[in-house]
Amino acid sequence: MELVNLRASQINGCAVCTDMHTKDAMQAGETWLRLNLVAAWREATVFTEAERAALALAEEGTRLADAAGGVSDEVWANAAKHYDDDELGALVAQVALINAWNRFNVITRQPAGDYQPGQWG
Repeated sequence: MELVNLRASQINGCAVCTDMHTKDAMQAGETWLRLNLVAAWREATVFTEAERAALALAEEGTRLADAAGGVSDEVWANAAKHYDDDELGALVAQVALINAWNRFNVITRQPAGDYQPGQWG
């Protein structure tokens, strides 16, 4: 989920969420290599097929205005190959939630850089 949160936050230009989810992912054991490659996940070899499916869903769910009709059937079907109904529901909810938080933080111009892992949860 931190990779999904990070990718949506990058797309939305939310510095405070990018800061938070990078640091929380590191605290949870994620590597700098993978975190640095999230923005270029399609070309990177360090993500599993399930992670790729989640990142694709997160991107299309974040860029709704770019694709009329929302998430494509192809992206949805690929995610459904890797996640059961409960996991898909959690993924969709997380994409919606991080996009809401990104908007709150971008609109109110929250500063980034001082977040400490686990600070808000």
